[in-house]
Amino acid sequence: MRLVRNALWGAVLAALLSVGAVVLFQRVQTGDGLPLAARIGGPFDLVTHDGTRLRSESLKGTPFAVFFGFTYCPDVCPTTMLELSNILKRLGPDADRMRYFFVSVDTERDTPEHLKLYLSNFDARIMGLTGTAEEIAAVARSYRAIYQKVPTSEGFTYNHTATMYLMDRNGRLASTISYQESEETQLQKLKRLINGN
Repeated sequence: MRLVRNALWGAVLAALLSVGAVVLFQRVQTGDGLPLAARIGGPFDLVTHDGTRLRSESLKGTPFAVFFGFTYCPDVCPTTMLELSNILKRLGPDADRMRYFFVSVDTERDTPEHLKLYLSNFDARIMGLTGTAEEIAAVARSYRAIYQKVPTSEGFTYNHTATMYLMDRNGRLASTISYQESEETQLQKLKRLINGN
């Protein structure tokens, strides 16, 4: 009898976890009713790779993507920027209906000029953003992005979040793109964001 009762409780627990996972997934997709999603993102005022200031309030009404990285990154950042460039090409003119930002966490080495040179290897619509160490830390906190400076024999590198944040027209989190998600999945997520779905 005890085994039957434990099995029934196990089945009930599994069912509750499944329902919870489905609801959580739906809320993450829409950003609707999920407190964490509502708290991701926020205002920023940073320097572009062209040396001008960009305030997030100027993005109102335009969806945008944000990725935190650094130009000396050996694999994650160039791979992500190359994949994004390929997807923007596939989107064609629709790609112009949103903005794309590469926010450098390496405030020591990634000057606007260096960011501009680095991003010249990728789609011209991807804009580099930098700022003071304090400004970058504040923006990263608002996006729940993590980065950590790590000493190496040649100097230092960074461990960092490899997620791209997809923000809707109101500056709210709509979805995310994980590192090396399939190109088709990434494409569909950007299409939904551009079309306001």
